[in-house]
Amino acid sequence: MASAPVRVRFCPSPTGNPHVGLVRTALFNWAFARHHQGTLVFRIEDTDAARDSEESYDQLLDSMRWLGFDWDEGPEVGGPHTPYRQSQRMDIYKDVAAKLLDAGHAYRCYCSQEELDTRREAARAAGKPSGYDGHCRDLNDAEVEEYKAQGREPIVRFRMPDEAITFTDLVRGEITYLPENVPDYGIVRANGAPLYTLVNPVDDAMMEITHVLRGEDLLSSTPRQIALYKALTELGVAKEIPAFGHLPYVMGEGNKKLSKRDPQSSLNLYRERGFLPEGLLNYLSLLGWSLSADQDIFTIEEMVAAFDVADVNPNPARFDLKKCEAINADHIRLLEVKDFTERCRPWLKAPVAPWAPQDFDEAKWQAIAPHAQTRLKVLSEITDNVDFLFLPEPAVDEASWTKAMKEGSDALLRTAREKLDAADWTSPESLKEAVLAAGETHGLKLGKAQAPVRVAVTGRTVGLPLFESLEVLGKEKALTRIDAALARLAA
Repeated sequence: MASAPVRVRFCPSPTGNPHVGLVRTALFNWAFARHHQGTLVFRIEDTDAARDSEESYDQLLDSMRWLGFDWDEGPEVGGPHTPYRQSQRMDIYKDVAAKLLDAGHAYRCYCSQEELDTRREAARAAGKPSGYDGHCRDLNDAEVEEYKAQGREPIVRFRMPDEAITFTDLVRGEITYLPENVPDYGIVRANGAPLYTLVNPVDDAMMEITHVLRGEDLLSSTPRQIALYKALTELGVAKEIPAFGHLPYVMGEGNKKLSKRDPQSSLNLYRERGFLPEGLLNYLSLLGWSLSADQDIFTIEEMVAAFDVADVNPNPARFDLKKCEAINADHIRLLEVKDFTERCRPWLKAPVAPWAPQDFDEAKWQAIAPHAQTRLKVLSEITDNVDFLFLPEPAVDEASWTKAMKEGSDALLRTAREKLDAADWTSPESLKEAVLAAGETHGLKLGKAQAPVRVAVTGRTVGLPLFESLEVLGKEKALTRIDAALARLAA
């Protein structure tokens, strides 16, 4: 019998900025769907009116587009299981909850929070499991009427089976939960609002999801969902129980789980700093998976071709910002130069760039871009690297000035100016020879000799290749800046 076509889902809540852990989950689901020529369902879990916002919803869609994730069903695309926002599916959940109650798979629980807390504390003291004790499982009519007379509003609980639940996790292998560790749980609040524990599995069932790939933090809810799935199948709401795979935690500083409150977890931070989607996704894929033991750099197409959820490592993966930057730098170098020049545009104009728009010189930018491309870790670094070309005067970093302008720097600069004045400014090699000759005159090697020249011309001790930078800047501006540096030294 042929297996059903793969259908996976990515179902974030629109609360706050998207974070890298969420992106890693989206990536693995998207790659799994594309590898199997399956369907990715993009669903919005927006039943928490107090925390959800339209701004976050818009950010989610924008982030998915920026990352290059396309979806086959969902917002703006549609599909056979509309709507794809949970806030628009409330009647569906109400109907399913009523069916579960009628069939005896769920029951109304009238316990107050105080009563629940008291019984849980007593269970803990006795060394027993502290989950719900089934107090309202089998109330008779008189007991129900008594609770109603007290004005109590019940929640709806799902009735867990009195048997162990075993399933094979796609990442972790066979897992068994004993019934005493998975008590009956709430699926509808006292005010009638459905809980995540109901709406998430119901949507997966009705959208015919075949594989659920999600974070390890949701592993403990899986036996509850499997039991609910069996009930939904019996009611004709579900066709089959999906396969589950729980992805490893992403750890932050101090080996703590990376939370959306951690500064380094915000996707917007990486966009603002100028990470490429290709570089960021390449690194995030390594948080639990690898293409091969000796290859860290690969394209998203290569990942899709090779991705198998069975290869995901169940152990926690630590987010390493320096490695993320290094991988992004490799992807910057892989770009076609024309593509690189265009992707840098946001950092070359207001309000980011410190120069006036009319001072930007396209020809100079095109000339320097190939040299800049080999030096950047993130695209935002381009602004400081090329500002010397477009500012009327270099933005001098005082620490760089102090470091480079040692005793005798004025004499060196005068000699360098003389040699550069006579050099061929269409040849970086000729400019290098000029500075080298100036250094030899004063008993300095090239590294020591070029430092004062670099600071005089660019304002910094580090930056793009000096002699190519001099060529692009032009003779007149370069010599004028050396003159200005000499005047400052004389003062």
